[in-house]
Amino acid sequence: MSPVLSFTPEPTFTQVVLTVTSTAEPSPTSTLTPVPVDPEEIVAYEMKGAFDFFWEQANTDPDSPAYGLIRDRYPGSEGIASIASLGFGLTAYIVGVEKGYISYEQAFERVTRTLDTLENLERTEGFYYHFLDMQSGKRAWESEVSSIDTAILFMGVLSVGQYFGGEIEQKARRLYDAVNWGWFLDESRQMFYMAYRPEKGFEGHWDFYAEQLMLYVLAAGSDTHPVDARPYYTFTRHVAKYGEGVKPFIHSWFGSLFTYQFSHAWLDFRNYTDQKGVNWFENSVQASLAQVRYAETMDAKYLTLGPDAWGLTACDGPNGYEGRYGAPPSGYDNKAHLVDDTIPPAGAIGSIVFTPQDSLRAMQNYYTIEALKGRYGFKDAYNLTRKWYASDVIGIDKGISLLMLANYEDEIVWRIMMQNPIILKGLERLNLEKHG
Repeated sequence: MSPVLSFTPEPTFTQVVLTVTSTAEPSPTSTLTPVPVDPEEIVAYEMKGAFDFFWEQANTDPDSPAYGLIRDRYPGSEGIASIASLGFGLTAYIVGVEKGYISYEQAFERVTRTLDTLENLERTEGFYYHFLDMQSGKRAWESEVSSIDTAILFMGVLSVGQYFGGEIEQKARRLYDAVNWGWFLDESRQMFYMAYRPEKGFEGHWDFYAEQLMLYVLAAGSDTHPVDARPYYTFTRHVAKYGEGVKPFIHSWFGSLFTYQFSHAWLDFRNYTDQKGVNWFENSVQASLAQVRYAETMDAKYLTLGPDAWGLTACDGPNGYEGRYGAPPSGYDNKAHLVDDTIPPAGAIGSIVFTPQDSLRAMQNYYTIEALKGRYGFKDAYNLTRKWYASDVIGIDKGISLLMLANYEDEIVWRIMMQNPIILKGLERLNLEKHG
């Protein structure tokens, strides 16, 4: 039975007070009383659990050529690391220091040695393979050289360079300067490719809005291999809307919520508008609200979806990992690509800076589901219709949850990254104008 939730006082961006009143019938021997729930307790639970994943599921063998690599997921995929998981993990170490989970010295040692590993791993024009063997650091699963996963990695690399300075900043800059961003660009279409495989060549294009905003900023900010603003203004910006009270916004193909979140974990777009008049922060606010409205609409049809269980996004599902989970608007027909009603907590949590009330309400709901809780905070997903609960946590989902919760608390990641000269130069070269 769902709890009844009320908010007092009116929430601001950084403060929401949440109370819960049970709707269960009292037993003859009990007295029904409101049970206050401190949202900070739930936030703290997920932040510490997510951090522990990145800290504990890294290769810490000092003699390993893959020192510092972080698992793609746990407990599944044993022995496989993801460079995207590592990108989130590097920034997670900053959060760990600021929260007091680890010392500055512990983080410094882990980070500097991890950057040494990155310098020695196989690269193609500075880009990394998506999945790596945790022990050898070699390419795993014949995976692709990935433009977006390399970009996520470098957001983490630049964040620790900015935070620690000194030798770590120098190492981070060396790694970044080695990336030939233009090599991954299809100049005939002015679009970045998605992937490259030595056996096949380039694959796919970033031709529609998705999580790739960071890619344009990183490429534009480079002094060694810069790419101008044309690719940023070339990809398709299809505008649509869904739900009462939601404004039209630029949407992704499947409507997966992570596409509106990942770049925002590091980049604070709140006061930036581009030459086409787009504010990407506000765009993600509307995308998140559309997800809430869609879940409300589907409440009567599905057991899982509802006002306190929303955020369709790529995650594990009853039939394995599924990248097509999403809500309308999507594609060109604005229909939902609803595979089923599987919900990952990271969907709503990753939007907490955009929709704090709705995100905290969802977190409260998830916190009452014992099967969804584990060693590293919330497990990846659940589906009440199928009576299914994920066994794994996934690095990128733990990452977006942790970083967005950290930004929600005190904007720590944003404050660090928005001082980075590479990021500021990239935004300027893309002609994003800052207001206020």
